[in-house]
Amino acid sequence: MYRVFEALDELVTICEEARGVPMTTSCVVPRGDVLELLDDVREAIPGELDDAQDVLDHRDQLVTEATEQASRATEEARTEAERLLAEAREQAQQMIAEAEHEAERVVSRGRREYADLTDRAAAEADRMAEAGRQSYDRAVADGRAEQQRLVSEHAVTHAARDEAGRILDRAAEDAHRARTDCDSYVDTALAEFTETLESVLDTVGRHRHQLRTGQVGAAAGQHDDAGDGARWSDRASA
Repeated sequence: MYRVFEALDELVTICEEARGVPMTTSCVVPRGDVLELLDDVREAIPGELDDAQDVLDHRDQLVTEATEQASRATEEARTEAERLLAEAREQAQQMIAEAEHEAERVVSRGRREYADLTDRAAAEADRMAEAGRQSYDRAVADGRAEQQRLVSEHAVTHAARDEAGRILDRAAEDAHRARTDCDSYVDTALAEFTETLESVLDTVGRHRHQLRTGQVGAAAGQHDDAGDGARWSDRASA
C-alpha cells in the first residue's frame, strides 16, 4: 500500500512540474516515467487488496476471541470478588465473636471483683463497727465506774455527776463518729467501684460499636483491656 501512495505522489509531482502547452491547460509529461509508475501501481494494488481482505476476513474471528477473553476475565474477576467478600465476611464474624467473648470475660471479671470488693468493704465496716461498739462500751464502763467512784465521795458528788455526764457524752460522740466514719468508708468504696464498672461497660460498648463499623483493631482492644485491668487492680488495692 505504501508503494501505491509513493507512485501516486510521484505522478502528481510529474504533472505539477511538467512543461505546459501554450494557449492550453495541457502539459507534456514523460510517457516512459508515467507508464512505469502506473505499472508499479497496478502491480501493488492486488497484493494490498488481498492483505486488506485477509484483515476483513479475520475481523469476526478477532472480535469473537476478544469477546471470549473479556467474558473469561469478567467471570474470573467476579469469582475472585466473591471469594474475597466471603473471606472478609468470615473474618468479620470471627472478630465479632472474639470481641463478644472478650466483653463477656471482662464483665465476668468485673462482677467477681465487685463481689470481692463488696465483701471486703462489708468486712471492714463490720470491723469498724465492732471496734466502735467496743470503744463505746469501754467508755461507758469507764464513765460508770468513775461516776460510782465520784458519787462515793460525799464532797465531790456534784462534780462527779457532771464529769460522768461529760464522759458519757464523749463516749456517745466517739461511738457516733466511729459509725459515721464506717458508713463513709463503705459509701466511698462502693462509689469508686461503681465508677470503675461504668467505665469498663462504656469501654466494652465502644469496642463493640467499633467492631461493627470496622474501625477498630484487635491490638487497640487488647491495649484498652490491659489499661482497664490495671485500673481495676489499682482501685482494688486502694
